[in-house]
Amino acid sequence: MTEGGTALSTVPVDTAGPYRVMVCDDSAVIRGLISRNLESDPEIQVVTTVSNGQMAINALARYPVEVLILDIEMPVMDGLTALPELIKAQPDLQIIMASTLTRRNADISMRALAAGAADYLAKPTTSMALNAAADFKVELAAQVKALGGARRRAAGLRSPGRRAPEPQHAPAPHGEAHPAAPRPAYRPAFSPGSSRGPITLRAAPTEMPDIVAIGSSTGGPQALFAVMGALKPGITQPIVITQHMPATFTTILAEHIERASGIPTVEGSDGLVVQGGHAYVAPGDFHMTIEAQGTQRIIRLSKTPPENYCRPSVDPMLRSLTKIYGRKVFAVILTGMGQDGMKGSETVVAAGGSVIAQDEATSVVWGMPGAVSMAGLCSAVIPLTEVAPYIRRVASRAAS
Repeated sequence: MTEGGTALSTVPVDTAGPYRVMVCDDSAVIRGLISRNLESDPEIQVVTTVSNGQMAINALARYPVEVLILDIEMPVMDGLTALPELIKAQPDLQIIMASTLTRRNADISMRALAAGAADYLAKPTTSMALNAAADFKVELAAQVKALGGARRRAAGLRSPGRRAPEPQHAPAPHGEAHPAAPRPAYRPAFSPGSSRGPITLRAAPTEMPDIVAIGSSTGGPQALFAVMGALKPGITQPIVITQHMPATFTTILAEHIERASGIPTVEGSDGLVVQGGHAYVAPGDFHMTIEAQGTQRIIRLSKTPPENYCRPSVDPMLRSLTKIYGRKVFAVILTGMGQDGMKGSETVVAAGGSVIAQDEATSVVWGMPGAVSMAGLCSAVIPLTEVAPYIRRVASRAAS
């Protein structure tokens, strides 16, 4: 029940059917295109679409929804205004903010993530581009399945097996549209296996690192705000961050991290000299690596092919660090979909450096941290609230 007494639809405990999605966008064309893209994957069902935030709130009382695609700019009630009401009505609802790539929308998306949205997605700027953007289709479906899967695991529910017949719904209210029939499935997103064994931990670091590296993806902005905000100024080592994000968003992310932490933080630029006590965020669509130039350490940007379907990617950043800093690299893998950072963490550990990961309970998606944890590469697998204290201990002296 909501506080106002409205009964909310919930997914039955015994369901293993498709992830149930609502699409909220003021453009009927965009709603239709996103719905068709999602329903081309047999593990996803769009149960309803609505045209503004108020309608999304109302629809939660009628439809069992697990994931919501929420536009930012809409009449009547925009996405940012609707967000807290949606979370209040259904705290476990996984909300993906969808917006075009503008500085204003990137800033709003960061605020939405800090306010409880699970993830964001940059929409192509036109319906024609949206219809043709294969990467957008794959990324959106992967996000829905990763977030839906995390929600079901947290609730003790099963993830989709085969597509089961769905009950018939009442006719959609004005402004809503039911989606078209499914098309062939997309490539599934990587997720650590359900039959997880015990995690083998390595010894804790015994000496101070010369650099701290952080990798993250889905749920990463919120985690970065929490970790960097708890670190605050005082860490003498440079901090390099790769978060899977498009251009413009990474610029805003750096600004928000600096605001949250007080640590001087900028988006990395080619040739920039790395300084202790500063943080550097890999810019969208570029791999960020570090190279030695005399006694200085210099940021290098490149557009070499994506790794793990990502650019920027955590792996090339970590590989470059081990060439320069050797065993003095300390890597942190936070929440994220996929397994980016695992191979890079292998090079860190092989060089004598150390890796820690966020635990499953506090991760939005335990893909990246799960991959390094299950590979036995970590010295610790800990809740998000313990990450900053651990970094402070390691950065100042040996971890206890």
